[in-house]
Amino acid sequence: MSRIRKEFHVSTCLLLTICAVLIAQFSGCVSAAKSDKPARTVWLSSLNLEKMTAGWGTPQKDKSIQSKPLTIAGRTFDKGVGTHAASLMYIDLKNSCRSFSAYVGVDDEINGKIGSVRFRIYGDGKLLFNSGVLKAGDPAKKVDIDLTGCKTLTLSVDPAGDNNSYDHADWADAAFVVAGEDPVAIDAPTFEEEKVILTPMPGPEPRINGPKLYGCRPGRPFIYRIPCMGKRPIRFTAENLPPTLKLDSTTGIITGNAPTELGEYSVTLKAASRHGSSQQTFKIVVGDTLALTPPMGWNSWYIHYNRVTEQHMRNAADSMIESGMADAGYMYVNIDDCWMKKRGDEPYRDGDKAVLPNAKFPDIKSMAGYIHGKGLRAGTYISPGPWTCAGYVGSYQHEQIDAEKFAEWGFDFLKYDWCSYGQVYQERIKQTRDDLMEKKRPYRQMGDILKQLDRDILLNLCQYGMSDVWTWGGDVGGHCWRTTGDLGLAGGADLPGFYHIAFSNAQHWQYAKPGQWNDPDYILIGWVGNAHGMGEGKPTTLTPNEQYSYMSMWCLMAAPLIFSGDMDKLDEFTLNVLCNAEVIEVDQDPLGKQAPIIAQTDEYFIMAKDMEDGSKAVGLFNTTEIATNIAVSWKDLGIEGPYRIRDLWRQKNLGTYKNRFEAKVPRHGVSLIRIFPTSSAK
Repeated sequence: MSRIRKEFHVSTCLLLTICAVLIAQFSGCVSAAKSDKPARTVWLSSLNLEKMTAGWGTPQKDKSIQSKPLTIAGRTFDKGVGTHAASLMYIDLKNSCRSFSAYVGVDDEINGKIGSVRFRIYGDGKLLFNSGVLKAGDPAKKVDIDLTGCKTLTLSVDPAGDNNSYDHADWADAAFVVAGEDPVAIDAPTFEEEKVILTPMPGPEPRINGPKLYGCRPGRPFIYRIPCMGKRPIRFTAENLPPTLKLDSTTGIITGNAPTELGEYSVTLKAASRHGSSQQTFKIVVGDTLALTPPMGWNSWYIHYNRVTEQHMRNAADSMIESGMADAGYMYVNIDDCWMKKRGDEPYRDGDKAVLPNAKFPDIKSMAGYIHGKGLRAGTYISPGPWTCAGYVGSYQHEQIDAEKFAEWGFDFLKYDWCSYGQVYQERIKQTRDDLMEKKRPYRQMGDILKQLDRDILLNLCQYGMSDVWTWGGDVGGHCWRTTGDLGLAGGADLPGFYHIAFSNAQHWQYAKPGQWNDPDYILIGWVGNAHGMGEGKPTTLTPNEQYSYMSMWCLMAAPLIFSGDMDKLDEFTLNVLCNAEVIEVDQDPLGKQAPIIAQTDEYFIMAKDMEDGSKAVGLFNTTEIATNIAVSWKDLGIEGPYRIRDLWRQKNLGTYKNRFEAKVPRHGVSLIRIFPTSSAK
């Protein structure tokens, strides 16, 4: 062979090798040594199906989820796995699987009901197959994937962007061609992401944070700690502060009574130190509307449950100051259930019939005073029924006296939890046969009582979204209302529970406004307890990227920002997620708009929120198992021309863009940006 022919031969072989590697990388797998063992078939249904999750029921071997023959669009299959969206299964391929094949679709057993699913298959973290949306009656879609060199396989079925009703999904005739060890179903991996702190540490110079307006009723007690980052000591001043209020220039705490005349009082808050100065306009609105921005604070439930004590509450107030959470705008320190007497621990009430605290709260009024002494606000909890959810005394038939006692003790926030009131409702509905009136009744009653007290108390309606509470919660005196069940109990095979809670809450965006907020429940990061067993706290299982997504969604949705993790175990990463001032500004924007979802696919969704200054806050969220490029166009946002983009988590300007913005977003991560008009923008 001549030298030229040899070089050509070598170059050709090298080119073919490179092409083979690129093809393997594109498919998600890498080269592997071939086995001398003969190829054979291993059925998916022969694997340990206990490792496959399902949104309802238990995955079935060679049967549908309801243990019937596997049937898709009239075609019956002898082998396969019946499951239900959302479903996930992780498989160790033992470096021996050559291919995977199947037919996928919605099982005919749903008998005309609406069901829609989407099958996706990942090999070594790369997408190998996407069925698109498959509905009941659609023909089975063929799967045929080369797995040469793949180490792990992920089988995913999701509800295709809607709820999972009747999402009966079949992996029919699903089989591996194997030459070597059999594949093995494994536990879902723990995605070990580095806890990258995206938010720059605040500098020593003062930076005033918090809401730009505050609502109060005339003449009521007033307490407000100016949220301000920066190295202390800082000297505070307040220009045009109403004469009924006074400012402690050292602590930045404003106390006194709200002005007695209705109207708006524009105050200029200033903070100065040897490192610099900051100022912010703060509008005090005296009227009948409280919570002009979503409340921010902490709640005891998801960490202390029935173990909660008065000392826990005092410690939480201390931590809110020492950690810097108060400097970012957190101000409510709220006790949840289990502070009152438990069933059987009589007497439940004092001589005036007011509710009594249990032995773990020896001086609840002093506790509230301790919280106020730090410039913070205190919150409490009770049920309109005879008993709370945990079996402690409720307010049924003692609503007035209990509300008066809460005001006397100094509480500023009341979570009113449906719980055992369901029993009262069942009896009343027999008489009135008016479902909506009876659902409103306990909340209207308490709302009317609170308005007449000599203290401003925010009312949080906790009745889990029944009877479309978002349409009437404000009318009965509520300032925020739960739109779903408990987030701590929410599951999800394809995505963590907070995504599903957010998708539900986001549907009600048009009902949110100053003084009236949709509440998707608390922020559960850091150390949290297991809600199913009211267990002791453990580090969250959410990945760092999921935590960034969580906080981003809540801020875009103008949700109450109530943290419910362990205040004694706040680490640097958790505080970075909770306390980014520019992210919190999105939540606390005075315009009071909630972001709708403006685009959603099987790989991502986009939320966009209008801001008071004409800018837009936009979140690009990745819902897949791999990093994905996500773009938002100006057409989607209803804008034209050049706009300046700022990355809010990194607090970094990204430049000016004319028609669209695109970012590579990590698995279950977010790109949270703010889009500012430039001088030439329309």
